[in-house]
Amino acid sequence: MDKRQYYVLVKRLELDASINPGAYRTKVLFISSAAYIVLFGILLAIAALFYLGIRAAYADHRTSTLIRIAIFGLMMAPVFFVVLRMFFIRLAPPEGRYLTRAEAPALFGVLDKMRKRLNGPPIHKVLMNDDFNAAIFQRPRWGLFGGHTNYLILGLPYMLGVSPEEMLATVAHEYGHVCGNHGKISAWVYRQRLTFGALYDQIEDSADDNLVYNGMARMLRMFMPYYNAYTFVLSRGNEYEADRTATDMVGGESNAKGLIRGELLGRWIAEEFWSKLYQQADNRDRPVFMPFNSMRTAFKAAYPEWANQEHLNNAWSARSDLHDTHPALRERVEAIGKTVALPACVDKTAADALLGATAKALIDEFDHQWWEREKDSWRSRYQYAMRSKTRLQELSGLPLEGMGVGELYERAILSAEFESAQTAKALLERVLRQPGGPFPKAAYHYGRILLDEGNGRGLEHLEAAAGIDRQVRELAARAGYAYLLQQQGEEQAEEWWDRIINEDEPKG
Repeated sequence: MDKRQYYVLVKRLELDASINPGAYRTKVLFISSAAYIVLFGILLAIAALFYLGIRAAYADHRTSTLIRIAIFGLMMAPVFFVVLRMFFIRLAPPEGRYLTRAEAPALFGVLDKMRKRLNGPPIHKVLMNDDFNAAIFQRPRWGLFGGHTNYLILGLPYMLGVSPEEMLATVAHEYGHVCGNHGKISAWVYRQRLTFGALYDQIEDSADDNLVYNGMARMLRMFMPYYNAYTFVLSRGNEYEADRTATDMVGGESNAKGLIRGELLGRWIAEEFWSKLYQQADNRDRPVFMPFNSMRTAFKAAYPEWANQEHLNNAWSARSDLHDTHPALRERVEAIGKTVALPACVDKTAADALLGATAKALIDEFDHQWWEREKDSWRSRYQYAMRSKTRLQELSGLPLEGMGVGELYERAILSAEFESAQTAKALLERVLRQPGGPFPKAAYHYGRILLDEGNGRGLEHLEAAAGIDRQVRELAARAGYAYLLQQQGEEQAEEWWDRIINEDEPKG
């Protein structure tokens, strides 16, 4: 099933679900159960064939028949056990730093009240990670038969960026998926969607190991698009239900502010905070401030950067897609009866209110772990930057007229990295005018600079570079895809990718 067919199917199913929600849930339950039926059928068929073969062998009273049945059993035993193993698929537990009730009594007290109010299952383990997010992960103890261990995962950056009410809204949203507020069928389908997704990934990873896994993977490739489409529509509806659960817990105003803050601040952290932090490696062998210790202050100081009308308008105009069951921001906020507004700075963060003194210990612990992971690559980058700047200074002292193509190109690339795009652009233009071309790598970098300026002519240079040098083909395809995806949409981006990747073999 291609993307267009999948899109049409989802749109048709959304109409079905809106006309008769009860019938649609029943249909999804049937499709979700079909996988169990197929797997049980395979097991029963193998067992029945083996049993009938044994009976036939005894009735025949021939040793040769019994040997053939035994060989058949030996051949089918791996298939039987592979299928049986699928019922008991095991997922790795989430990674993070586990919290105890003694470390964060206020947090656990809030979680106890939430569970009592929503009459949901217990949260067995609470852990912290370094994501700007909060989530609940259900790990099945008995594979497809359930018996879940519930993990609440709280991102330390998230708790340092949002208010206690906003964090509780996110947790209530996630908890609403597993406590059955959508109805038992919907909650079961939600869990099975996650489990079947993990099962499919594991089978795909093992598809080349043997013929059994390969056959299973081929069957799942046919089944999963339909399963995903049917459960996607139900899961998208469940997201709205989960948002209503969050609104019931903290109120619509706090829930809406949390949704908007999460979108704006989360994007700024991903695009600006970490990149600016790592940029220090160009000048320092160690960051001035460690990331987690600086987050609370950085989020407030950068408030005008991430909480502004332009970013809000962009987030508000985004549309839902078929890759994420969460609806777009505007649809979620309007569904709970609120309007768009910039969230104010947070005076007391969720970390301050719910972790107390443990917050500081966790911040220090996360910073220490981060530096232990990153220090080698950080210092390697610092040494590279020092060497490169020295080389750039040497090249900058040479007259342009006397420089060869290689030196001009080297100076342009170093200028792009350590000076400015405009300086690099002028140098690359000079390279492209030199005799002896074409110069595909220079054309690629020149095209990238033009696209960064919003100039679509950069695509011409990327395409020319990809047609000459196989080493830049995929880089050019990715750069053009990202530009077209933002400027013209997915269809144009996909056409560009296919044309660049599938064109005739480069000449270089």
